[in-house]
Amino acid sequence: MTVAADTREAVRRRPFLETALRAGVVNYTAAARFLDVGETEAVAAALRRYAEELDDYEESDRRASVSMKSGVGPVEAGDEADADALLQIGETTFTADGGNYTAVVADGDVDAGALVDVLGRLRTAEVSVEAAAAAEGTLAVVVGRRAGANAVRAVEDAL
Repeated sequence: MTVAADTREAVRRRPFLETALRAGVVNYTAAARFLDVGETEAVAAALRRYAEELDDYEESDRRASVSMKSGVGPVEAGDEADADALLQIGETTFTADGGNYTAVVADGDVDAGALVDVLGRLRTAEVSVEAAAAAEGTLAVVVGRRAGANAVRAVEDAL
């Protein structure tokens, strides 16, 4: 492969770097050293060319209602649990059954892309996520009970 192809592949393995390239906030020489896929100057030049081809970064203008549900916990899957589910992934179902977690739920203009933004914002807010999912205009994240208020602020900020 060429230096340009190697550079592009290395960037694709690190989505944060592609986002930064799209936003125009990258020090190309530092990024080239970080990627370590060839001679620094050649990789920096390849990064510059790649950044010029990418669509500009645009923040989403999502409309969503965000709410918090306390006392959330995992329960065994079953008909009753499924009916009250806030979030279900595989065999794990989270319901508001008096558990030790808090769920933050957003309804509206949300999708998997919004979930990516929400999870990134929660990471930078240092809020640990127990579970998360998005589908059909609803997004839910389950966090520790004490992190609920910070999680709501982070989700609102991300959306």
